[in-house]
Amino acid sequence: MLSLVAIQFALYSRFQRASLLDTLNADYVRTARAKGLTPARVVVRHALRTGLIPVVTVFALDLGILFGGAIITETVFGWRGMGALIVDAITKKEPWMVQSWMMVTAIVIVLFTLFADIVYAYLDPRIRLG
Repeated sequence: MLSLVAIQFALYSRFQRASLLDTLNADYVRTARAKGLTPARVVVRHALRTGLIPVVTVFALDLGILFGGAIITETVFGWRGMGALIVDAITKKEPWMVQSWMMVTAIVIVLFTLFADIVYAYLDPRIRLG
């Protein structure tokens, strides 16, 4: 379990680093530097917020994958939940239950994506909702 967390942390770190390096070369960051802002303020106020957008995207997708991964977790640990419900439905060939589970999973993934879009508007002032 710890190694999986470390792998995800490394993935987020790589996305953040690559995005921040791209953002630091943007025109508005150069303008902020030219205004005389301190390097820390330029990074935190201008580059970091915009650089977090790819990390938020990957995190929202990972939450959807985590929800879908309940099947494996519940099967391995013998827990009863939605994962066990879908396994039983597939075993008993109940198409309505499988479709319902897929619909609920799709709705959860769409909600995570919507949440990520709202966070984008907060992080990047160039993005507006509406």
